[in-house]
Amino acid sequence: MKLGFIGCGNMAKAILGGILKKQLLPPDEVIVSALHQATLDKAAAAYGVHTTLDNCEAAKAEIVFLAVKPQFYESVIHEIRNTVTETQLIVSIAPGKSIDTITGWFGKSIKLIRTMPNTPAMVGEGVTTVCAADNVTEDERKRVISLLEACGTAEIMPERLVDAVVSVSGSSPAYVFMMIEAMADGAVRDGIPRGQAYRLAAQAVLGSAKMVLETGMHPGELKDMVCSPAGTTIEAVAAMEKAGFRNAVLAGMEACTNKTKSMR
Repeated sequence: MKLGFIGCGNMAKAILGGILKKQLLPPDEVIVSALHQATLDKAAAAYGVHTTLDNCEAAKAEIVFLAVKPQFYESVIHEIRNTVTETQLIVSIAPGKSIDTITGWFGKSIKLIRTMPNTPAMVGEGVTTVCAADNVTEDERKRVISLLEACGTAEIMPERLVDAVVSVSGSSPAYVFMMIEAMADGAVRDGIPRGQAYRLAAQAVLGSAKMVLETGMHPGELKDMVCSPAGTTIEAVAAMEKAGFRNAVLAGMEACTNKTKSMR
């Protein structure tokens, strides 16, 4: 097999779905392992891939994504480490688990690429940061990046910054969802039906993000474009600043980064 996934949760399905949709690999060259047969039955029905309850079978693929929850990494690695060889590419998607920690659990030299994806990969708009062990070649890194780009974009990042990446992109969809929900609640309070409120708020966030990416303008400059003198928007901005909007975001990101560092 060319590609293996150990674990088949939301992130694994997002990455796998993107790879198959872009036809980077055919389904018969992919194998997925999971703890429960029901999970595997759904994966087989949805994607047409090979499935197995044996993690060691999935660990024989040329490229292996470790897609289990971080708290299970050590036990799963101990299970597969005698199967994995020094020529395979192992891809981690777990926050807080360093290259040194994962390599230590394998107890031998492995070709390891550490990544931090996020859930918008499920709709092809994810961003994944990538850092690789010293023994991974440039071609090998590019090969993995090409797979990750099937569900969004990829950014190369030094490992010393990966903990900060968790707070700014890995976990941040949750903050954005909270903001959309709060915006919709405000719209409902003003009389807008709930379904329309969610659509209006979500599209506003989508469009605003696209403006940042496509114009290259500073977010503050884009904000100022909306804030007319003595207008409605500056009143909203002033009220949010008084309530500590920016400090709340900064505090949340700091807490996220600190939690990630504690997971090493």
